[in-house]
Amino acid sequence: MTFPVYDLVGETLLRALAERGLQATLPERTTLEIVLPDDRCFTQDITEWRRDADRDGPAAVAKLAAEFADQAATVLGRYAAQPPAGGMPPAENLRLRIYTDDALGDMRDGVVTRPLAPGLLETVVVDHPDMMVVLSRADLDDADENQVFAAALSNSIGTEAHYAQTDDVQGVPVTHIGGTHRYVGAHVHVLRRHVDQAPYGALVSFPVPEYVVMHVIGDVHLFSAMEIMQALSRHQFEAGEKAISPQVYWWRPGPYEQLSEEEALAGGGVPDLRPVALEFDHEEKSVTALTTATGELVELWMRDQA
Repeated sequence: MTFPVYDLVGETLLRALAERGLQATLPERTTLEIVLPDDRCFTQDITEWRRDADRDGPAAVAKLAAEFADQAATVLGRYAAQPPAGGMPPAENLRLRIYTDDALGDMRDGVVTRPLAPGLLETVVVDHPDMMVVLSRADLDDADENQVFAAALSNSIGTEAHYAQTDDVQGVPVTHIGGTHRYVGAHVHVLRRHVDQAPYGALVSFPVPEYVVMHVIGDVHLFSAMEIMQALSRHQFEAGEKAISPQVYWWRPGPYEQLSEEEALAGGGVPDLRPVALEFDHEEKSVTALTTATGELVELWMRDQA
């Protein structure tokens, strides 16, 4: 006989919402639906919230669920007091967030998203004072999708405060483009702002929403740079909240970067990002390229060092 697995995290969240008068269900493990009294339905991807709740252990689940439910009750209470609006939200509220393919799951087809790189999606979200919601395709109306992405990118890059800081990590210069918000990943569209010369491009990663991590490939030995970038990206991914991915990508400046920023942001294209990885065996003193792009990068860099 097979018994259903009890979902402690999900059941705790639903109970916390019910205690605040919110009718909620989990049609999928990572999809939360809340129905308002006028039958309007609010759908939220909770992949990241679940990951945080699972990581902090059972003792923290009730506290995290209560915090989530309090926030949801505040925001949805405001919505319930207003007539249904529908349609596109104001352009100034649009932002862009990076997710993995797995994070959006079954929601992918219903929201405004597009591929950024293998394993990564960039997604238009609506930024509210109390919370962020993913923009539904049903709300696009007749809006041009490229222009919607352009507005989300421009707001994330130009409106939200950010900084760029380069530090020496064991002899490897590493730049963090960071902020106190979760829209920093949009800066991958304007890396030229942060790079003087990049004949071989750069190694780039998105371990958490608040950081883009970058090493401009140059005089530092490529193997040393890759080992540091892989270790740093994995550490930040494992330690960060709402982490995205430890994957390192090879940014190859090309046609996208030859456009003006305005043309690039509105053109529907994305930078050329290819997943790269090296496996190091220090005992055997060997290095193995784990992707096709890694082999191409190593060959290009080594040829010019000869």
